[in-house]
Amino acid sequence: MKNRYHLLERRKKLTGLLLAAPVLLGTFVFFLLPFAICVKYSFTFGVGGAYFVGFDNYKEVFSSYAFQLAAANTLRFLVIGVTLNLVLSFFIALLIKKGLAGSRFFRYILLLPLVLPIASVVMVIQVFFAETGIINHWLISIGVPMVQWLEGSNAFYVLLGLYIWKSFGYSVILLLSGLNTIPEEFYQTAAVEGAGSLQKLVSITLPMMAPHFFLAAVMGIVNAFKSYREAFLLGGKHPHDSIYMIQHFLNNNFENLNYQKLSVAAILLFLVLFFLLCGLYLLQNRYREE
Repeated sequence: MKNRYHLLERRKKLTGLLLAAPVLLGTFVFFLLPFAICVKYSFTFGVGGAYFVGFDNYKEVFSSYAFQLAAANTLRFLVIGVTLNLVLSFFIALLIKKGLAGSRFFRYILLLPLVLPIASVVMVIQVFFAETGIINHWLISIGVPMVQWLEGSNAFYVLLGLYIWKSFGYSVILLLSGLNTIPEEFYQTAAVEGAGSLQKLVSITLPMMAPHFFLAAVMGIVNAFKSYREAFLLGGKHPHDSIYMIQHFLNNNFENLNYQKLSVAAILLFLVLFFLLCGLYLLQNRYREE
């Protein structure tokens, strides 16, 4: 009987491995193996990684003005964009939860930006913000000097507004679903004990919303890196310095066949994202426990 039990357990494990084999094989071939090759390239020089150079490639990338500019712009875009997106989304989610007038119609249009083709959206942006666009035409008509919206430093704010407009609806849905999971009894008990609206927000809503804030932040970071499509369509391969992102640096080095710099930048990007997400996860766990 015991041998039969062990045989059955082995069959279950073998069946599980066979079922997981395609996924494991795909993960190894398309993710782990390319990442290992990328790590190898980052420490070598020459075609196909001819010889080992240590951290010389990392030093060269860190001293590169293009990388410094791309990293600074990407970090700035992440901090401002994700923070604004979370704050605005949470504020609107609270209003909808409290029965904002027209909230039902508002819910229907929240996800509209996600289904619109990005090329058509960028085309509309260009119609309004181009040098000869509608906004500049209106400014000139009232005697205001023309503004370089897409060719100057204002391009960053145009891209930022486009990101928030695209990510806003999805974040509101995530946070609103989190608000709906908080039992009303908690608020009723707090009200009986004399807690005000601010105390309820700080002591009940924010701690219980920590996992949902974490998920919304992760999705916001992912969507922020997807904004490279918009930046590329607005400014091309070499846009204004204010919207020159880390993806531009990666793409340009790929086209120049500079795989060493490309590999270094990709690994640094992975490490930053990994530690950033780990930090957010630990922070939301700590805040929730408190």
